[in-house]
Parts: sequence; structure tokens; C-alpha cells
Amino acid sequence: MNLQEKLNEDYKAAMKSGDKLRVETLRLLCAQLKDAKINKMEALTPEEEIAALANAAKKRREAIDMYKQGGRDDLLEKETAELAIISSYLPQALSTEEIAQIIDTAIKETGSAAAGDIGKVMGKIMPQVKGRADGKMVQQMVRERLGG
Repeated sequence: MNLQEKLNEDYKAAMKSGDKLRVETLRLLCAQLKDAKINKMEALTPEEEIAALANAAKKRREAIDMYKQGGRDDLLEKETAELAIISSYLPQALSTEEIAQIIDTAIKETGSAAAGDIGKVMGKIMPQVKGRADGKMVQQMVRERLGG
């Protein structure tokens, strides 16, 4: 069963149980996957499905930050709940230690030593952590390691 089918099954179950937030969130995720499929004009690979969900999670994290700054606790709770639902469909996130290990390996492999080499290191790291770690956090860790 691919991710789209799992989302559809869970959507049906949420409709039967009357869980409005889960129904709304799953409906949005299904629509986002469908849009990605239409834009690509062919079926999505599992990696592309995960990337679409990771994009949805990223949007929720950004909205959560904005609502915290704006003091909108009502909307903050909704976005946090949606993020939890989306995260349940994403692969297990990497720990900080695992990310640090990947960064150290990439720095050694690329022979990078200065802050100007961030692009080289990030190009090596991102395919390994895509969908499993926040890109901003990874970039910040790389900057710290390279002294930038």
C-alpha cells in the first residue's frame, strides 16, 4: 500500500469516527499529493510523496512560529495538531547526533574547511536527510562546524 492509499484509508476511517481535524488535515494532504501528481503528469515515487508531506510539515512549522510571535494561541493549537498528524506519516526524524555524524562525514568527504564551502557540504548532506531533518537546522549545524 503506497502513501496515497494509506492516506485515503485513514481519511475514510476519520470520517466514520467524526474526527474533524484529522479529516481536514488528511483531505489537504491527499489534495497536495494529487496536485503534485498532476504537476508531474505521472505517478509519484515514494520519495516524492514523502517530500510533499515534508513540505506540508514545513509549512505548519513556519505557521506555528508566526502564530507564536503573533500571540494567536487558537490557531497555534490547530497547526500543532495538524503537524502531529502529518508527522505520523513521515519517516522517523533523525536525532541531532545522527545529523552531526552525517555532517562530519560530508565535511571529511568534501575536504571542506571554510564557511565558503557550505554549498558543497549541504549538497552532499541534503539527499541523505531529506524528509527526515529540517533543512534550516542542518544548515545552521553545518555553519557551526565550518566556523561560519
